[in-house]
Amino acid sequence: MKLLVIGATRGIGRNLVEQALDEGHSVRALVRDPGRLPLSHDRLQVVKGDIRDKEAVRRAVAEQQAVCISIGINPTRKSVRVFSEGTANVIDAMTGSAPGFLICVSGIGAGDSKHHGGFFYDKIFNPLLLKSIYADKDRQEALVRASTLEWVIVRPGFLTNGPLTGTYRALTKLEDIKAGKISRADVAHFIITELKSKRYRSKTPLLMY
Repeated sequence: MKLLVIGATRGIGRNLVEQALDEGHSVRALVRDPGRLPLSHDRLQVVKGDIRDKEAVRRAVAEQQAVCISIGINPTRKSVRVFSEGTANVIDAMTGSAPGFLICVSGIGAGDSKHHGGFFYDKIFNPLLLKSIYADKDRQEALVRASTLEWVIVRPGFLTNGPLTGTYRALTKLEDIKAGKISRADVAHFIITELKSKRYRSKTPLLMY
């Protein structure tokens, strides 16, 4: 498969690039600073660009069969629009082109996963440091849901740098669920698996152990 990864220099995106190459996929990475992705592979193309640049996104999306948005920013109280504006650019570029699959990495606290993070996260950490980020993630998710694309919204629980295990839960019914931990490597593993199976198409699975 030809896969575009946006947000490939660290975390889930970096793990996804490495695992996708290991699985035999061809990977294109759209990054703001190519120097932060010091990988070399004959099936890897690193493209400089910003998700907020419509033309850069259009060029990056061209000829790709699947796109994964896995961008992230540091906690902030400032207004945030990068998730929704960037995702709008991706949807515009994908809509009307060859059929493609969009995987959007969101997080615990977006959409109907609100109030499933536990007391400290729900009442203190998220409201104080992540409120504006998750307001934009809500806008991002709404754009994906409203699109005509094939899509899945991935909501990782609390991220760790733990190992790839391949053993975790993907939950779509959150009643009485409190989010747990999940490694970035296992989130990438879920995405790779979903590219092939599309088991969670048009769904918003919460990933946790």
